[in-house]
Amino acid sequence: MDIDTIDSTKENVEVRKTGEALMPDRLEGRNGQALGYDIYPSHALGNGKISSGYDTLASFLADSKIVMLDGYAGVFWDSIKEDLEREFQKAGKTVKWFDTSDYLKPASDIEAMVAPFLGTPGSVWGTKASLEIDDFFMVELLQGISQDETADINIVIGTGASLCGWDGTLLYFDLPKNELQYRMRSGSINNLGAAHVQDPVSMYKRFYFVDWVVLNEHKKALLNKITVLADTQWGNKINWSKTADLYEGLSKMSQSVFRARPWFSPGAWGGQYMKDRIAGLNKNEVNYAWSFELIVPENGLVFESDGWLLEISFDFLMFSQYKAVLGKHAERFKTDFPIRFDFLDTFDGGNLSIQCHPSLDYIQKEFGETITQDETYYMLEAKEDALVYLGFQEDIDRVEFRKELDESNLDGKKVDIDKYVKSLPARQHDFFLIPNGTVHSAGSGSLVLEISATPYIFTFKMYDWQRMDLDGKPRPINIEHAFNNLNFERRGDRVEKELVSKPYIMDKGSDWSVYHLPTHPEHFYDVHRMEFNTSINVENNDACHILMLVEGSSVSVETGDGTLATFQYAETFVVPAAAGNYKLVNEGQGTARVVKAFIK
Repeated sequence: MDIDTIDSTKENVEVRKTGEALMPDRLEGRNGQALGYDIYPSHALGNGKISSGYDTLASFLADSKIVMLDGYAGVFWDSIKEDLEREFQKAGKTVKWFDTSDYLKPASDIEAMVAPFLGTPGSVWGTKASLEIDDFFMVELLQGISQDETADINIVIGTGASLCGWDGTLLYFDLPKNELQYRMRSGSINNLGAAHVQDPVSMYKRFYFVDWVVLNEHKKALLNKITVLADTQWGNKINWSKTADLYEGLSKMSQSVFRARPWFSPGAWGGQYMKDRIAGLNKNEVNYAWSFELIVPENGLVFESDGWLLEISFDFLMFSQYKAVLGKHAERFKTDFPIRFDFLDTFDGGNLSIQCHPSLDYIQKEFGETITQDETYYMLEAKEDALVYLGFQEDIDRVEFRKELDESNLDGKKVDIDKYVKSLPARQHDFFLIPNGTVHSAGSGSLVLEISATPYIFTFKMYDWQRMDLDGKPRPINIEHAFNNLNFERRGDRVEKELVSKPYIMDKGSDWSVYHLPTHPEHFYDVHRMEFNTSINVENNDACHILMLVEGSSVSVETGDGTLATFQYAETFVVPAAAGNYKLVNEGQGTARVVKAFIK
């Protein structure tokens, strides 16, 4: 991976470790439109809704006596303070600054406080924290700050700034999760209240199980108090908007159709399909294993005004509009978006690890999740020899299987996986069902659309084909967790009968058909595929639909409020429940095929 630099303070500092370019802060020359798959999809707010630059932000704040600058993990607060101070000085404004980092509890106390949620040292998983942001700060001292009456502006800056309790102007500085992780990998940021930067795996575990849980709840609590939202992913540049305008945009989004911003990541088994075919990706990257199409905890939503772009985390939509988004399923899932879409690219790559996922009871008790990682594989593209590993051989000997896996983990011995695990040929549009506890892997030579419940990190690897990760280190193997969850009854002939979906036509018209692609009884979501030459009208029955064009060049979507949007092959888009019925129009030649996932 490359290491990018920005002028984050007075000197160039390495701040993001990745081969991927920053999202541009401004659209240049395409007016929000792109031919082919768009890696920066945006939603128009209208003219004059997004401002750019610290000079404009300082001007907005010039008449505010009391200001709180709160925000997410990974934000470069020192750089923001320096850039705003420079602009205030130009305007002749004196500022008294108070940094929330000065009011954090001792790092040793915070370390002891979060330890119970981090699991066994060296393990991949912990348990979702039951902490609140107040637990990280000496709140009484923070609330006891005395304002400087001689200063033109008093500013509390940093994560948790609103805890000071001042009655003033509140701004929130957001950071996309992909950029947070790039900064994490470079060591340029730290966990909340941590004394030292740890290795990226340890930092990610704490972010996932502690920091993000706490900060997401803090963000939700501030929702109706924030005056301005700012996007901080560009270092010394900043784009910002008034929340009244952004929330109006989110409201419209919840009534029509939208697409989240995808992001891409290489991996040990990654392939070349996306790199070769998606414009804008780094062609020098070793591979791309994943596209985070719609993994809501990781994705952002991008707005556009006068060409300026501003990205905010997806949860702002769910916090403010979850009932409109999820409709009749809103009370079941609340602000947690339940379904994810992502790509697994193994074209000219390798096999995924032999793996399984936890049962619902196990993931709740061990990791604090509410739903488990039930998956499906939809074969978007496949070479002639592509296959999936799915279920066990009829004569599986679990004791012998466990013994070989343990020995391989200790001494690197090769395991004859085909002796234990079934493999099935995988063709384009095949649909494989992977309820929790099922042994599985995607083989090389395919682009898999993984349709799944939202949890996404709970993969228990049993065998990883004797390979290292991209940093030359062994990937974690989790045999004990796996054997606590494996379903050995999914074997032999039962695999083809129960784990390979059998599509059938459930409705048809003059030039369209709707296929049901039945999922497993343990899946809480279902899948249809709509095939049409011209157009098809779709009823959503007060449910959210997640869709992708899986064959054809492009389709347009028209929702009840008159919104018209066009989506290209392999782009994921969402029609919320509140949008009501909608129309899909084939914009290409031949038959368009669109996959639709929804809650049963």
